[in-house]
This record gives sequence, structure tokens and C-alpha cells, in this order.
Amino acid sequence: MSNQETRSLVHQETKALTRELKTQGTILVGLVGVMWALEIVDIALGGALNAYGILPHSLIGLRGILFAPLLHGNFAHLIANTIPFLILGWFVMLQETSDFFIVTAITMLVGGLGTWLIGSPNSVHIGASGVIFGYLWFLLARGYFERNIPSIFLSLIVGFFYGGAIWGVLPSQPGISWEGHLFGFIGGILAARLLTRRKKL
Repeated sequence: MSNQETRSLVHQETKALTRELKTQGTILVGLVGVMWALEIVDIALGGALNAYGILPHSLIGLRGILFAPLLHGNFAHLIANTIPFLILGWFVMLQETSDFFIVTAITMLVGGLGTWLIGSPNSVHIGASGVIFGYLWFLLARGYFERNIPSIFLSLIVGFFYGGAIWGVLPSQPGISWEGHLFGFIGGILAARLLTRRKKL
């Protein structure tokens, strides 16, 4: 291969990588933008949108499986979830951008249903933290299931910076949805297992 062909190939790969990074950024920033817009609307409506969260044991409360991750109690709650959502969400995308949608869907479904089943009947569960726990445990578990150097290395990095958060799956302070964290964790591990099996087929 000539030098010109090599430069052309490198240029094409660089352009493809740049496009992929832009796509990933658009997805993550777009979702966070929706969360912030909804919180602004929710404050203007006096918290009315929170009724669209997960309402355990209530049939209508099942709609929260879809809406709860986009809703937050206040700006402090939203700010606390924004940075880990962006960082861990991007880590999930690193191997394949499509992984993000699969992991998010599985985590929302498992986390939402689990919370709906065991949560207190009089509670309302909102926030992206359940999905974030799904991302965290997906990244930690993927190194174990895939057993390749990139996945193990990423698992170690995530474990180093976010390992302390694993205790969030246990009941702690009032107002924190440990149920969402617990079932988000289960969803994340399930997603890691399913994606690993799919890629081996």
C-alpha cells in the first residue's frame, strides 16, 4: 500500500470516528436536554409531572417505566444524575453505539418492573439513577463476561471511580429509591450477559 493510500485510509477512519463521536454526543446531550426541559416544565407546573413516575402496584403506575428516568424531584436531583449519566452512558457506547440503546432498554424494563413490584404502595419513584446503576453494573460485569483486555480495562476504570456507589443498592436514607438502584443493577448485569452471548453467536 502506497503512502497516499495509507493517508487516505487514515483520513477515512478519522472521519468515521469523528462522525461516531458526534452521534454519541448528540444522543447523550439530547437525552440530558430532555431531562432538563422536563424539569423546568415540572417546576412551572408545581411538580405535576412527577405523577408520571413509577407508582408501585398501580396499573397506571406502569407508565413510569418509560417516563420515570426522565423526571427528577428538583434541580439538585437532576444535577446529581447528569454527570454520571453522561460519563457512564458514553462508556457504554465505546465499543458500539447501539449497545447504549440495548442496555438502556433492558435496564429501564427490569429496573422499572422490579421497582413497581416491590416498592412501597404509596411511593413515587422518579430519576435516572436506576438507569445509571444499570450502566455502572453493565460496565463492571462486561469485563467478566467478555474477558478481553479492553472490556476488563474499562471495568477496572469504572470500578476505581464509581465502585463506592455499589452500596446504593441497599436501603439507606429516606427518599432514595434503593429499589430502582437494585433492579437497575440486575438489569445491567443481565444486559452484559445478553450482549456478550449475542456477540459470540
